[in-house]
Amino acid sequence: MKKPSDSIGYKPTTTVARPNFTKLHSFVNDRIQALPTTLHGLFSVVTIHNNSLFRLRSIVYSSYLVNGYLDTVLDCIPTLHGIRLKDIPPWIRYINPGDEYMVQFFCSQVERAKSDSVSAIIFNTFDELDCDILDTLSSKFPPCYGIGPLHLLENKIVDKTLASLKSNLWKEDTECEKWLDSKDPSSVVYVNFGSITVMTSQQLVEFGWGLAKSNYSFLWIIRPDLVIGESAVLPPELLAEISGRGLLASWCPQIQVLNHPSIGGFLTHSGWNSTIESISSGVPMICWPFFGDQQPNCWLGCNKWGISMEIDNNVKSDEVQKLVIELMKGEKGNLMRKKAAELKNKAEEACVFPSGLSMANLEKIIHLMQTSSK
Repeated sequence: MKKPSDSIGYKPTTTVARPNFTKLHSFVNDRIQALPTTLHGLFSVVTIHNNSLFRLRSIVYSSYLVNGYLDTVLDCIPTLHGIRLKDIPPWIRYINPGDEYMVQFFCSQVERAKSDSVSAIIFNTFDELDCDILDTLSSKFPPCYGIGPLHLLENKIVDKTLASLKSNLWKEDTECEKWLDSKDPSSVVYVNFGSITVMTSQQLVEFGWGLAKSNYSFLWIIRPDLVIGESAVLPPELLAEISGRGLLASWCPQIQVLNHPSIGGFLTHSGWNSTIESISSGVPMICWPFFGDQQPNCWLGCNKWGISMEIDNNVKSDEVQKLVIELMKGEKGNLMRKKAAELKNKAEEACVFPSGLSMANLEKIIHLMQTSSK
C-alpha cells in the first residue's frame, strides 16, 4: 500500500460497507481480520460509546415505550450530558422477538474491539466533530481515530479506476440535478429517509402534506419499498397540489445533491452516512430517526452540534410544515445553517494533505499496518 503522499497511482486497501446490516457487518469484519491490527467501526462513534459505557438492558416491557420512561435523562455517559433513554440505540431493548440477538451481536463487537488482537479502531468522522468521544473511547479501547469524512478523502485518490466502486443499494436518477439547476440558491428541501427505513402509508401522507403546505420546493426520494407492506403512492390530490414544486425520484446521487447550491435543508432519517455527508456539505437537517444509530446521531445534531431539529415519530403534517418553514427561513434555521457551514469548513480542513487531522490519522493507520505486517 502506498501512502496518500504518493498521489500518482495511490491504491488504498478499501472496505465498502453499509451500516445496520448484520450479515454484511460480519462479512466485513471477517475480512478485516486479514489486516494486521485495525478494526473499522461501521456505525457512528457515539453508538460504540453508548453501548460500551452504558450497558443498560432493563427495558423489557413494551409499556416503557409509551409511558414516558424513555424520556428519562441520563447523567452517566461522559461527553453526552442530557441524553435521554430514547436517544440510546434501541439494541438495549428486549421488546420484540429476536431483539436479544442484536444486543448479543453488538456486545460481542464491543468485546472484540477490546481484545489484544486489535491495535486501533477507525471511524468515518473527524476530530473537530467527535474529539471528546474519541478521546473517551481511547481510554477504554485501543486508540480510536477519525479518518473522515471518507467521501472527502476519496476525492484525494488520483486513481479513477476506483470510481466505479459504490455503496448505493438503489440505482441513481441523475435527472434530478437538472431540476435543481432551475431553482434559486437555498430554496429546496431535500428529503431522503435512506436505503432501508420504512414508514406507514399515513406517515407518508403526513410528510407529503406537510411539505406541500410549507410552500417550499422539495426533492423527495421515495423508494418503491418505503411504505410497509404497500406501494409508496401519494394520493392524487396531493400530487396535484405539489405539481411543479415537488420532484419525486426513486434514488439520487446524494453527495452531489447535498452540495448543489439550491439545497437549503435536509429532511433525513439521521443515518450516519447521511449525517456526515450533510455536515460536510454545510446543510442543516430535520431529523426523523428510525432505528440503530439514528437516535443518538439525531440527538448530537440537535443538542451538541446545533445543526438539526427533531420531528416526532408520530409525524403530523402541521409539525412538518412548521419545522420546514423554520429550517428554511426562521431564526433558528439560519443559526443552524451558520453552524453547519462552520462544520463543513472543519471537515474540509481535516482532509487536507498533509496537515489535516483525518489525513494525519490515516497516515498513522497506514504506518501501523505496515509495521505490524513485518
